[in-house]
Amino acid sequence: MKFSSDSPRPSGIFLLLTFLLAFTYSNGQQVKPSASGYAPVNGIRVYYEVYGTGSPIVLLHGAFYDIQMNWSQLIPELSKTRKVIALEMQGHGHSPYSDRPLDIKSLAKDVEGLMDYLKIDSADVCGFSMGGSVAYQFAVQSPKRLKKLVIISSTYKTSGWIDQVNNAFDGMTVEFLTDSPLKPAYDAVAPDKTKWTSFLKSMIAFAAVPFDVGDSNIAKITAPVLIIAGDNDGLDKVELGKTYELLGGGISADMSPMPKSQLAIVPAQAHVSLMMQTPIIFSYMDSFLK
Repeated sequence: MKFSSDSPRPSGIFLLLTFLLAFTYSNGQQVKPSASGYAPVNGIRVYYEVYGTGSPIVLLHGAFYDIQMNWSQLIPELSKTRKVIALEMQGHGHSPYSDRPLDIKSLAKDVEGLMDYLKIDSADVCGFSMGGSVAYQFAVQSPKRLKKLVIISSTYKTSGWIDQVNNAFDGMTVEFLTDSPLKPAYDAVAPDKTKWTSFLKSMIAFAAVPFDVGDSNIAKITAPVLIIAGDNDGLDKVELGKTYELLGGGISADMSPMPKSQLAIVPAQAHVSLMMQTPIIFSYMDSFLK
C-alpha cells in the first residue's frame, strides 16, 4: 500500500469500510425486490431494484457502495408504505463499468433517465455521501421531477467537507483499495470483474476534481429538503449552516413561520456510523416525507 508518509487517514478509511461491510453482510437485506433489471440511460446501463408500493422514493448510494451495502437496513422500513427505487450508479455494484467520465451532472441525468424508463413523473430522492451530492445536482437539473429531498452526510460542494476529508485521497492508490474489503464486495456482484482497476482509477480521478453545484442554484431549490448529518461526520458545520440558510432555515421560528426544510445533527456519529443508525434516520425521514 502507498500513502502519504505523514498521514494515517487511509488506514482509518480502511477500518471504516471494514466495519461497514461486516455490518451490512451480517445483517443482510430482509426483503426481496419486486422488480429489478437494467435501464438503458445516456449511453450506459444502470442497475435498479424496486421494493414495495406507494409514493416513490429514489435512493442514491455513496461512493464505492452498492444497494446492499448502503441501504439493506433502511429499505425494509421504507418499503412498508412506499415504492422504493434503489439504483447502482455507473460502474458500481451490478451496473457495468463505462469509459464515460464520472461527474455529478451525468450521474444526476442518469437518475432522471431511470425515472423515465420506469415511467415515474416525480419522486422523493434520498442520497448518502456521494449520492447526496448527486441528489443536490438532480434537484437543480430536474426540479419538476423532485417532490422532497433527503440528504444524508453530504454536501453540494467540495468545500463543504473539512480539509481532513478532502485530503483523504492524497496518496491513495489502486493497490490500497484492492487490499480493502471493497474488492470482494465488487467481485460478488460486478458483471465484469476485470474492470475493477479501471473502475478504481475512474473513481480516484472523480474524487480529485473539485465540484460545486453553486450557492445560487441551491437557493433556488423549491422542494423541501431534509439534511441529516453526524456531529463528527466530516462535514464543515459552518458551511452546513450556510446551506440550511440557503434553503430557508436558520431563522427564529418563534417569530416567523417554520421553514419547509429541516436540519438534523445526530450526536456522537461519524460519516459511516451515521448511516447505520437506521431507527434514527428512518424516524426523521418518515416524519419529513409524510
